[in-house]
Amino acid sequence: MAGKKKTTKAENFFEDVYAVVKLVPKGCVTSYGAIAHYLGTRMSARMVGWAMHGAPEGVPAHRVVNSKGLLTGKVHFKTPTTMQRLLEKEGVKVASDKITHFTELFWDPSKELL
Repeated sequence: MAGKKKTTKAENFFEDVYAVVKLVPKGCVTSYGAIAHYLGTRMSARMVGWAMHGAPEGVPAHRVVNSKGLLTGKVHFKTPTTMQRLLEKEGVKVASDKITHFTELFWDPSKELL
């Protein structure tokens, strides 16, 4: 097995998170908890957040918010307004760091990826 990198459980979890986030449609949002629930680790919402903190390019991390629609991850973007700007570019309205009409824009992977 020389030359093969051994992947850890956390690395596989992060890759699973990124795969789900890539499926969130433009103009929609999901939550850390919804992704954790879909992946069968309901209590791992914070781990999903940690994965989003280090999301590679091409993963639309701006579409993942907390369960109330708050942009709690905005501090991990290039500037404090980047997350909001990216969401608004997709037609998502944000006021006071919270997505307006959150329930209407919410994309639940457990329902959408049946």
